[in-house]
Amino acid sequence: MRTKKRRKLKIRNLLICIFLLVVVGFIIKVVSSNLIFKAKNTGYLAGNSPEVLSYKLENNDDKEELKKADNLIRGKKITYYPNETYKDNSNTYIKIEYNSKTYYVLKDNIKDNLKDVVLENTLYVRTANNLLKNLDGSLGNLVNKGDKMIIKGYNKLLDNGYVDYYKVQVGSEEGYYYGEYLVASADEAKKNYDEEGIYKTHLARVGKLGGGSAGNLDYYPVTKPDFKDNKMPDEVYALYINGSSEIKKNIDSYIEYAKTTKINAFVVDIKDNTVPAYKSDVYKELSPTNYKYANNSVEDYKEAIKKIKDNGFYVIGRITTFKDDYYALDNKDDAIGKKSGGLLQQGGSYWPSPYKRGVWEFTIKLAKEAVELFGFNEIQFDYVRFPDRLTSVENTVDYKNTYNEEKAQAIQRFLMYATHQLHEKGVYVSADVFGESSWGYVTAYGQYFPAISNVVDAISAMPYTDHFERIASNWEKPYDTMLKWGKTAAERQLETPTPAIARTWITAYDTPYWKPYVTYDGEMLSKQIQALYEVGLDGGYMTWNSGSSLAKYKTQFSAFNKEYKK
Repeated sequence: MRTKKRRKLKIRNLLICIFLLVVVGFIIKVVSSNLIFKAKNTGYLAGNSPEVLSYKLENNDDKEELKKADNLIRGKKITYYPNETYKDNSNTYIKIEYNSKTYYVLKDNIKDNLKDVVLENTLYVRTANNLLKNLDGSLGNLVNKGDKMIIKGYNKLLDNGYVDYYKVQVGSEEGYYYGEYLVASADEAKKNYDEEGIYKTHLARVGKLGGGSAGNLDYYPVTKPDFKDNKMPDEVYALYINGSSEIKKNIDSYIEYAKTTKINAFVVDIKDNTVPAYKSDVYKELSPTNYKYANNSVEDYKEAIKKIKDNGFYVIGRITTFKDDYYALDNKDDAIGKKSGGLLQQGGSYWPSPYKRGVWEFTIKLAKEAVELFGFNEIQFDYVRFPDRLTSVENTVDYKNTYNEEKAQAIQRFLMYATHQLHEKGVYVSADVFGESSWGYVTAYGQYFPAISNVVDAISAMPYTDHFERIASNWEKPYDTMLKWGKTAAERQLETPTPAIARTWITAYDTPYWKPYVTYDGEMLSKQIQALYEVGLDGGYMTWNSGSSLAKYKTQFSAFNKEYKK
């Protein structure tokens, strides 16, 4: 009897517990549905563009309505209230808190995971370049203006809600592409940047010498960086030091001399043609001949660069880009050749082809290594061009033009690739160009001043006074020569929406190699610099003397201590 009573008691207690659980669940449901208990969660703003439209709930004639409010930034963290909603037709809006303010946003604009906040499905290529196989800089195929991309994901959001790189699919190829180069529609992608008639100016300049047409280049504004931990001087006054084996032995003397002047920077070779400065692992992998003939050990070179930086100087690493005998000989498939067979030799040198992406990858790997090992503030690309003086034999040259590009397109696209890769390392990018590139046409070797200036952080023209026509007054009167040239460069700077800082190479060697011979002392340098400043090219100067003779620099002391009037 007692056992039966106990069993009945247990069953009764169990039924009571079940009843109480049901009642409590019902009460919770009723309470939450009546907004007595308001749940809140944390999430992220999502959208198919960098800005997310928000709304304010307002009373209008005793009727609640949503009114458009602020544009919020995609990817920002929010608090949201899933039970506080507003419905309008088929749309549901949820209450959020963002920067201590209350808004409503569409339900689809809220995601619990940051990786889900980019809602774009397809985008279109506004600016052509190569797909990235991965984010280390390995290159896939060229994608063209107007091409459609399927969006698979992204690497990171920037502070303004824009995507850094999208993970994409183009045809059967997958990879990454620059967020700033993509837009929402095919029609928008096919347009050219033409605010203030900029594109119209370039469209009129049709290439006549084989370098390409100015109208086929890109002029969309580019955001120039200002790195917190790497400040570029407003005006750079730089001495050039070549990459010879004497760098460790003599660097103290250069530094001590520079301290007695207004010099605040050095340009130091990472690689000159047939003069690789140190035994790079990149050479070992991709150009053994460069490695074999490198002038310094990594340790000796690092010690020299460290001394320059420790003494407070801004350091620019110079790389000869598309003039490199050793790389060309080691990688013949990447080098400019002759249609009849063999490599092309111009000016006594072999030339890697700017069309070949293997050359791009090699150059940027070398630049990145230099930044990581030695802490350069800036990487400068010299010989960022095709060989000159080939107009009469163009039909005999095999440029290895994989994508059927114009020369100027290949040069600008390489510099776009370079700036993206190196800005991620926190360093600036500059490019050397011939003085001729400022004369209002696309040069036969692919340099066009406005298109290059728009991409890089500093543009460094080389208007050497003995490199113009063989008229003695050109080098005997450097002020007049530089003033005349400088006016053309200043005009080109106005023809691009985001021009680079104009920092010019000046003639710091005695001129020319023929008569009449003129000694370039401090006064001759000062005349060049003053002319540059007068036309507004006031980003500073760099001294070109291929031997980087300290004895010669000492004879030019007065030029390095003057204040130049703008």
